[in-house]
Parts: sequence; structure tokens; C-alpha cells
Amino acid sequence: MAASQNTALPLERPESVNYRIPLFCAVTLLFWFSMYTCVPILAAYVEFLGASHQMAGLIVGMYGLSQMLLRIPVGVLSDRFHKRKLFILFGLLFSAFAGLGILVTKEVTWILILRALAGAAAATWVDFTILFSSYYRKEETTRAIGTISVYNNLGQMLGIMCGGWFADQFGWESSFLIGAAVGLAGLVGALFLVEKFDENAQRITARGVAEVASDRTLLTVSFLSILFQLITFATVFGFTPVYAQSLGASKLDMGLLTFFSTFPTAVAAWIGGRHLAERIGEKNVIIIGFILSGVCTALIPAISSLWLLIASQAVAGFGRGFSSPILMSLSIKHMHPDKRATAMGFYQAIYGLGMFMGPLFMGAAGDWLTLQEGFVIVGVLGGISAVLTRVMLKEPKASSRTIPGSPSAR
Repeated sequence: MAASQNTALPLERPESVNYRIPLFCAVTLLFWFSMYTCVPILAAYVEFLGASHQMAGLIVGMYGLSQMLLRIPVGVLSDRFHKRKLFILFGLLFSAFAGLGILVTKEVTWILILRALAGAAAATWVDFTILFSSYYRKEETTRAIGTISVYNNLGQMLGIMCGGWFADQFGWESSFLIGAAVGLAGLVGALFLVEKFDENAQRITARGVAEVASDRTLLTVSFLSILFQLITFATVFGFTPVYAQSLGASKLDMGLLTFFSTFPTAVAAWIGGRHLAERIGEKNVIIIGFILSGVCTALIPAISSLWLLIASQAVAGFGRGFSSPILMSLSIKHMHPDKRATAMGFYQAIYGLGMFMGPLFMGAAGDWLTLQEGFVIVGVLGGISAVLTRVMLKEPKASSRTIPGSPSAR
């Protein structure tokens, strides 16, 4: 039987405790479903309301900016008070509220504010990843992050597909409504998650925060993740759907584009996080991911067929799925459990800069240059990122092998 929700769970024999891992995975899927129903249409929708490319980029990027500002405080407070579940509940509540807000307003300024609220919801991803990885042994961190990343990507993928379909069938606003409804469903499920912490653990101090922020490995993977998120939010979660519109794509087509860009990401997160990293090394998996993403982005301006665009972005999706969970796991794998949420908050805050800069850059490129030239520049950046990974990232010393008897099998 599961331990009481308000009681610290014993750490000596984690395999003896029912952590309700399937429920946690389902809540994760619902959370990201709720967050991403508007993604395939958001830039096009605000331009439909009269916004410029640059304003559309700012609205898409505001989601990343608020994460950048909030994730470190969320991580520190989470380590301070050991209340991961509480932050998860707030995240689902904010996600639902942001969807409802965009549903009822047509003002671009209010949509900007509501996307900042959605970013605040996404900032609680710190606690999703830390609470879930705490159910596993330290040696299994890469496996845990790879597993939760699969449900992250599945939620995004299903939300994107449903959002595009609802917008095509029932109008723009219906995608915001379905996102809010699913967020509320996830909120109900999250009430039954199991909190896990060591009641004797030391609380994070200012000195501990400084130690985390100066960690070389954390700084390296955080910098690489800025580049990764910049590429992702400049393209599939930013302006690739806008480019698809110029090829004659409908709202449903934009959803299909983002869906088929995200589905391989979920598959690759499973392969890269759980299997491929054990065979060829985590560093090499990240390099492959950057190369695939960069090449497929640089080729976008040469594509004149919607289905070729979808195919190219599916390949780029594999690249994103290879890189993302490995970078995330490396940010906390070597950290003491008492500092992991702070480290994850720092990591996710730093990469929020890329989520802000990517769409902002592409919006400016669309107004000042062309979207096509912007895609080429971002694609070249993917290749540069692969080289920087090779030079800057040291091979981790800890083994990422799976230990038999983990709670994931339960």
C-alpha cells in the first residue's frame, strides 16, 4: 500500500514502496497536453488578430522568459520546504487558467500576460522531474529522466494534434478550451501523487545555492541547453507552422506538422535516454541530436512541399529527442539529493533564455530579413552547438546502467 501523502517515505528500501509511477506518468502527460494544445496555432493566431511577426515572436517567447525568471526560485523553495507535489498542483492550476484566459480575450497584450502565466506553470516542471527521479536510485537518473521525458513528449504530441484538429473543426478558440479542460483533469489526478523526501535531509542554504550555481558540469549543460531550446522554439514551437501556412497549410496541417515533429522526439527520448546512451555514450548522443536538428532546420527554405517539410521536421524531432533528456539528466546526476531541485531549477531557468530568444529572433528575422534566412542561421547554430558539445562537455564518470529491481518495473 502507498504511504500516507503527508508522511516522509523511507529511503532505505525504495523498492518496497508503491510510488504510483503509472499515475505520475499520466499526470505528466495531461500537464503537457494542456500546455501544448495552442502551440501549433499560437503564432498564426496572434498574427490573425493583427500582431506583427515580431510581436508574435515576443508572445511565443514570453513563455520561456517567465520560466527563466521563476525556475530558480521554484527549485530553491522546493529544496527548502520539500514540497514537490504542491508545486505540481500549482503548475496544473496555472496551465488551466492560462488556457481559459486566452479563450475569453482577443487582446494581444492580455495574451502576452497569459503566456507568461503558462511559463510560470511550466516552471514547475522542475518538481515533476525531481520528484519522479527520486523514486529511482541515483545510478538510474538517466533512465528516470528518459522515462518521464517520454510522457512529456507524448503529452506535447497529443496536445498539439488535438489542438490543431479542434482549431480546424471548431475555430481557433476551441484548442484553448480543450487545453484548459485537460489541465483540470490533470489537477485532479495530481492530488493522489506520492510525496517523497527524507525528513532528516538538510535544507538548502544560500551557500548551497552558490555551490550549485558554480558547478562546472551544470553550467556547461545549461549553456548547451540554451542553444537546444533556441533551435526548438525558433522552429517547431515557433515559426515552422507559420512557414507551413505560406505553403498552403490549414490549421489541421499545422497541427500535423507539429505532431509529426514531436512524435519522433518521444521515440528518440526513449531510445536515447534508456538505451543508446549506454552504447555510444551520452556525449555522442547529444552531438547527433544537434547535428540532426541543425541540418533539418537549415534545409527548410529549400522545401516547397508541405509533406517534405513534415518529413524533414520529423527527422529534426529525433535530434531533439536524443539531446534533451540526456542534457537534463546530466544537470542533476552528480548532485546531492538535497540540491537536485535547485540544480534542476537553475538548469531549466538558464535554458528558458533559449526558449525566449529563439522565437524573438525568428520574429525579428521575419520582419527585418526573411523567415527563410532566419531558418538558415538557426540551422548553422545547430552545427556550431554540436562542435561546442564535443569541446566543452566532459564524459560523465558515473555509469548510467540500469539497476535491476527498480521501481519502474512495478
